[in-house]
Amino acid sequence: MKFHDLQIQTQREAPNNAQTEGFAFLVRAGYLTRENTPTKLGEHAIDHLRALADKPLQSLSTIGNVNEIFFPIASGDIEVAHCPSCKYTERLELAQFKKPVGAKHAPLPIEKVSTPNCNTIESLADFLGIEKKQTAKALMFTRVSDGKFIFVVIRGDMQLSEAKLAAQLGVPAGDIRAATEEEIVSAGAVPGYASAVGLVLSNVEGLKDTLIVADDLVPDSTNLVAGANETGYHLKNTNHARDYSAEIIADLTQAKEGDACINCGNPLSVLSAILLTNNFNNTLLALAEAHHNEYGLTLPHPAAPFDVYLMHIPGKELDTHAKAEEIYNSLQNAGASVLFDDRDERAGVKFNDADLIGCPIRVTVGEKGLKEGMVELKPRKDKEKQLVAMDEIVEKIKSQLI
Repeated sequence: MKFHDLQIQTQREAPNNAQTEGFAFLVRAGYLTRENTPTKLGEHAIDHLRALADKPLQSLSTIGNVNEIFFPIASGDIEVAHCPSCKYTERLELAQFKKPVGAKHAPLPIEKVSTPNCNTIESLADFLGIEKKQTAKALMFTRVSDGKFIFVVIRGDMQLSEAKLAAQLGVPAGDIRAATEEEIVSAGAVPGYASAVGLVLSNVEGLKDTLIVADDLVPDSTNLVAGANETGYHLKNTNHARDYSAEIIADLTQAKEGDACINCGNPLSVLSAILLTNNFNNTLLALAEAHHNEYGLTLPHPAAPFDVYLMHIPGKELDTHAKAEEIYNSLQNAGASVLFDDRDERAGVKFNDADLIGCPIRVTVGEKGLKEGMVELKPRKDKEKQLVAMDEIVEKIKSQLI
């Protein structure tokens, strides 16, 4: 393909909205606009990566599981839990971890206690002088599709994963929303002091009773402090099964940095990442982040959209363009993909653009070399260049790309 066919526009300066070096070089090299829209060159690169979809890109350090592949990057839009030890990887909201189960004690009798102004787990634990793990946290939702009131119980030191909750309910995340105060009261609970103990199943119009869902850590935790469904009061020593029963018991809590890996028990890391699975725009960005130097991109074969950047330096005595055209046709016939910079530009401009665009090999056809029957070959990542005979250049390139 020729330079003008792709209407490539390179830039000398990085865009002011660039959050990463990789994105900056993709814009400067003409793969993307400043608004992150692929140009013709970018679309060609993305189509090339799509064609390679069934082949793993060994040139990228990725993490993932059987369903999704991620590339860690600080500006990523997805949070991922990752175990550096066993490589377990999952989206944070779905990640499993080994939960800290406390010591089991014999169930004690329920005791109603006054807890003024204790409508949060933090204020409750402080007032009673206990740890948050000794409390039961109540969270209430409404399932949009049928209006069912969802009462969720998790241990007070845990955080709910709404994605896990939605999965257990068999609905998309958008089908559950936080319950309104009116809905909470109608279900027999009291905001800030709610409990599944003694919860009244409501027959109010628009509601279809109450579904109690508990995290799997709750049945293994004894004598938890929970709301009394009365403002200013809590219940000590509540126990699942004895005092209330959940219809669904499942993993509902969200992992965090440092939690124990579900597989090996080592600490989990939380990373920002972008999804590569079937997202070839992101794959292009990942390649740019992983493969660049101070001059531009250094895209590896076969991920690079072109194997060769071919350029000619206009001469005074010889037609360098015609000789470059011969090489262009020979390389294409041999199965190599070539970006032919056929512009009548200064050598310095072309060299800079070649570095920015980042093809694995640069071939330069100049008058001085042609007089000796030679052309210049330079791998993008090498400092040294070499002279190669015109009739050997195709085989030389093929040998370097295998």
